[in-house]
Amino acid sequence: MATISKFEDLKVWQKSRLLCQLVFEMIQQENFSRDYKLKDQINGSSGSVMDNIAEGFGRQGNNEFINFLTIANGSAMEVKSQLYRAFDRKYINNEKMEEVSTLIDEISKMIFGLIDYLGKSDFRGQKFKAREK
Repeated sequence: MATISKFEDLKVWQKSRLLCQLVFEMIQQENFSRDYKLKDQINGSSGSVMDNIAEGFGRQGNNEFINFLTIANGSAMEVKSQLYRAFDRKYINNEKMEEVSTLIDEISKMIFGLIDYLGKSDFRGQKFKAREK
């Protein structure tokens, strides 16, 4: 894996940003926009996916990054559950449900791939680099 110097370069963060954009478009729909509790929940949890990836990256330690990645994955599953509620309430159609659900599954696989990579790496993280000298 190439060295990544900023979280914005992570493909998983980029996909998570796309998830936020799709969720935001969905919650703008008339019926969905009036379900304030669900709208706020799904908007918040979709943001939590990308935010936890960024925060974990910013901690500059593999173990902390892995921890935040697991939180990000939990938030992704929360979005998926809320997506089912939106579908059941007829706020979104089957096509939108499939599109967003597929994206969430992709993000989850990418998160676990990154966790696996970090777990196998001998490099503990940037913040330990200076201490190891």
